[in-house]
Amino acid sequence: MTRNGTRAAAAADARAERRLEMMRRRRRTVTLVMLLVAASLVTVDFVRGLGKPDPVPAAAEPKPAVTQQAEIKPVEPKPQPEPSTVAVSPVAGAQSYPRSGPGTFSYAPGAGPILGKSGKLRGFKVAVENESQQDAVAFAAEVDKIFGDARGWTAGGDVRLQRVVAGEEFVIYLATEATSEKMCAEGGLKTDRLTSCRLGGKVIINLSRWLTAVPDYGAPLPVYQAYVLNHETGHQFGFGHERCPAAGSLGPVMLQQTLGMYGCTPNAWPYVDGRRLTGPPGSYTPGN
Repeated sequence: MTRNGTRAAAAADARAERRLEMMRRRRRTVTLVMLLVAASLVTVDFVRGLGKPDPVPAAAEPKPAVTQQAEIKPVEPKPQPEPSTVAVSPVAGAQSYPRSGPGTFSYAPGAGPILGKSGKLRGFKVAVENESQQDAVAFAAEVDKIFGDARGWTAGGDVRLQRVVAGEEFVIYLATEATSEKMCAEGGLKTDRLTSCRLGGKVIINLSRWLTAVPDYGAPLPVYQAYVLNHETGHQFGFGHERCPAAGSLGPVMLQQTLGMYGCTPNAWPYVDGRRLTGPPGSYTPGN
């Protein structure tokens, strides 16, 4: 080989060596760049993860809001006191009833059952004042109920009672206090719009007393209603007023219980335990 040939071969080798070196450098550069990129990605993920709460295990996750609400127990309302049975009427149900009316009446239709097992049959009618907010049929049912009680006037076996269409012995009137006062005054009786009364053939029940009884009576309203009807009907049957027989005992039905108990306790019935309950004859105050 000539000298020139030797030089050319050496130059070619040098160029090849330089190309190899350049390729090595490129590989190293690419490798370095890839390492730097990978490192950068790791760093970004790390930074993003800073400040985030640890994931909550499935078992520790809070229950849905609906479940939490369902576990809340409702507050039970406090029971309200029951209204006084003396001050509230099962007929009217309120205190807004009329104190006066036109003085005309409507009669309960039809006849009622015969009440009692023996004795003279005494017929009666039932009438309710117009515009009094009361129903004649409902009032008649209450009258039949009271007269049919085993402690009532039929318990003695000497009288039977029946609500009739015609041929009555007496009429039971439910009248406003103003009308009842006028009706009672026709017979010379002064009621001061307070008491009920009886005239010949007329048992006149004061509507205000029927719906509210009297203050401090000491028994539920139905007891007073039975008392006032039996008391005035007792006058129709010829019985006079009676006094309290002894302090603490039941009051006779002919005691003027509307005006006071005078030591006795309220009682609505002529008969108690199958026997006629009576007291000494006489009145404490004028009236019916």
